[in-house]
Amino acid sequence: MKKHILLFFVACQSCAVFAQNSKTPYMTKSLSGAGIKEVYVNTSGGSISVSGEASEQPRVEVYIQGNNGNGDLSKEEIEKRLQNYDLSVTVSGGEVHATAKNKHNFSNWRNSLSIGFKVFVPKQVNTNLETSGGSIHLDNLNGNEKFETSGGSLHVDKLTGTIHGETSGGSIHVSNSGSNITLETSGGSIEASNCNGNINLETSGGSLRLTDLKGTITANTSGGSISASNIAGEFKTGTSGGSINLTQLACALDASTSGGSFHAQFNSVGKYVKVDVSGNVNISLPGKQGLNLDLRADKVEANFTSNFSGTKEKEKIDGKLNGGGATVEIRANRINLDLN
Repeated sequence: MKKHILLFFVACQSCAVFAQNSKTPYMTKSLSGAGIKEVYVNTSGGSISVSGEASEQPRVEVYIQGNNGNGDLSKEEIEKRLQNYDLSVTVSGGEVHATAKNKHNFSNWRNSLSIGFKVFVPKQVNTNLETSGGSIHLDNLNGNEKFETSGGSLHVDKLTGTIHGETSGGSIHVSNSGSNITLETSGGSIEASNCNGNINLETSGGSLRLTDLKGTITANTSGGSISASNIAGEFKTGTSGGSINLTQLACALDASTSGGSFHAQFNSVGKYVKVDVSGNVNISLPGKQGLNLDLRADKVEANFTSNFSGTKEKEKIDGKLNGGGATVEIRANRINLDLN
């Protein structure tokens, strides 16, 4: 075994090394008694998982597989290929650092490795995670969480604090989290459920599916559709090429689409509603709430005949419903309004 690998395992005296397969870690390092507060992980090709689940013993697990279609490698083959990598797991001053880097950026993919990490730590932990090709999973953490992958998906569940994640090509799944969330992908879809606080979601090419969100929410896509249900607070959303379908809204809304239809159903209207759509709008508003209506399109249709004062014409409705209140401003080719 090469000297640098020997030094690595001597330095990790609390590590156990096993023969590798896709379900068994190549190495496990205990973190018991280390008082971990910060987690830093950087790998050039594998996935990263960090969990604050209380039932798990604090530890770092290292998973190594071949990138040539052979997921299960012998210990001897792994050690041979590891000569082309710098691999280390260190603990000091409440920080754990796990790193796997390709030496000299060698290009023989047949001999390359996928080196991933699973980290189990106390709940009160900050993270800084980066991988060039794998997915990232985080759960049951409270702190400042920063993570980035160039090609994998992001999975986030039960995080509290400041959450900032990016992927260049994967999907994003976030649930049961708050209170300051920023997640971005250049090419995948985003699913968010049961989250609260300041929520910022953005994709350049995928769809958005949002359920049970509360707070100040911004969610945009450059090319996909948007669906959302049970949204409370303030909601700003838009797409350049898809449709928008919103139900069970109890929020202020600013929405736009350049290439699709728009449907929205409100249980209650927040401070305002602003909709700018190049196609058709179907919108359902609470019939007993006071609203200021400013609707303009090639054709505007509405089902109310009473409790309205103002102008109601073929191409516009401008006036007060139930004495007035929050402003509802809509611009579209055609508007269909009904009261619920």
